[in-house]
Amino acid sequence: MSTMKLEIVTPERKVYDNDVNMVVVKGVAGELGILPHHIPLVTPLKVAPVKAKKPDGREDFIAVHGGFMEVRGEKVVILAEAAELPEEIDVDRAMRAKERAEQRLRSKEIIDFHRAEIALQRAMTRINVSNHD
Repeated sequence: MSTMKLEIVTPERKVYDNDVNMVVVKGVAGELGILPHHIPLVTPLKVAPVKAKKPDGREDFIAVHGGFMEVRGEKVVILAEAAELPEEIDVDRAMRAKERAEQRLRSKEIIDFHRAEIALQRAMTRINVSNHD
């Protein structure tokens, strides 16, 4: 089975760099599965886990917090605002962040709803990725 290179890069560092058989991301228009020889594509991404299926059958999950994906040739590059591998995630901190965001969304006070919603999405993404470790 053919492979393609997947790179996930943030402004600070390269988070992930491996040959994979498939990449599954959540774009703003829905979930996308990218296989080798995919047509060129650029799309914005939501805050969500990225699944990378490797040639040995294992799957890697990476928490990606927004950004863009570019597919060209046999390479997929995700330029993310932030990204974390499962072993880098502090699950307790993510659980506390989730609780704070949920409290803000339930409160009667005037809040920045969008900011609280993004915080909740980031926390849930971290928790989901850490559960796959």
